[in-house]
Amino acid sequence: MPEALAVENVSVFYGPETARVCAVDNVSLAFKPGTLSVIMGPSGSGKTTLLSVLGALLRPDSGRVRLNGIEIGQLSEDERTVLRRDHVGFVFQAFRLMHALSAFENVLLARDIRGPRSPADLERAESILKELGLGGKLSLKPKDLSGGEKQRVAIARALFANPNVLLADEPTASVDSHSGAQIRALLQKLSRDRRVTTVVVSHDPRWVETADSVILLEDGRLVKERTAGK
Repeated sequence: MPEALAVENVSVFYGPETARVCAVDNVSLAFKPGTLSVIMGPSGSGKTTLLSVLGALLRPDSGRVRLNGIEIGQLSEDERTVLRRDHVGFVFQAFRLMHALSAFENVLLARDIRGPRSPADLERAESILKELGLGGKLSLKPKDLSGGEKQRVAIARALFANPNVLLADEPTASVDSHSGAQIRALLQKLSRDRRVTTVVVSHDPRWVETADSVILLEDGRLVKERTAGK
C-alpha cells in the first residue's frame, strides 16, 4: 500500500543561532491511506510542530515532506496553500468555530473560501452533519452544543472538501470522557470507511486502543513506533 503522507529526516529548529532549540530531530515516518496514527509524548516533545510540518503549515529546516507523492518543499507558498485546501483537513482542540454561525453555516465555511456556494454544497454539508450524528442540530449555534458536538461540527467542516489526510491536534482534550470515546471511535471509522489518512496528536493514552500505529516522541526525537497488534 503506497504512503499518503511521509516525512524523511525532518528537523525543525526554533530561536536565534546562539539559543537554538531543536523541536523535531531527524524524524522519518510514513502514513498509509485508511489508517489512524497517534503521536504521543510529553509536553515540549515536538508533537504539534511535527503535525504542522505534516500539514504543510511549517517548512522544516531540513528533510523532506511528501503528500500524495508530491514533494512539499518544492512548492511555492501559493501552491502549498492550494495543497492544504484540497487535500488536508485540520481539527483543533479549541474547535475554532464561529460563534455567530450555526453548525450548518460553520461547515459551509469550508466552501466559502473557494467561492460561491451551490445547492450541492448545501446538500453535502447537511449530509456530513447527519453522518456525524448532528442531523437534528444543524441550526444550533456553538453555545447551544456540547463540547463533543462542537468537535463533531469541527470534524464535519474538516471533511467537507473530502480530504485524503486529516490532522487532529488534541481533539479530545476539551471534551468529557464519554464524548472523547465517541470522537475516537468516529475518527477510526472515518479513516477506514473513507480511506482517510488520519494523524492525531494527543496526551490521552486511550488513543492507543484505537490507533493503527502509535508514535512516541521525546525531546523532538522518534523514540518508539509500533503498529496495531505489535
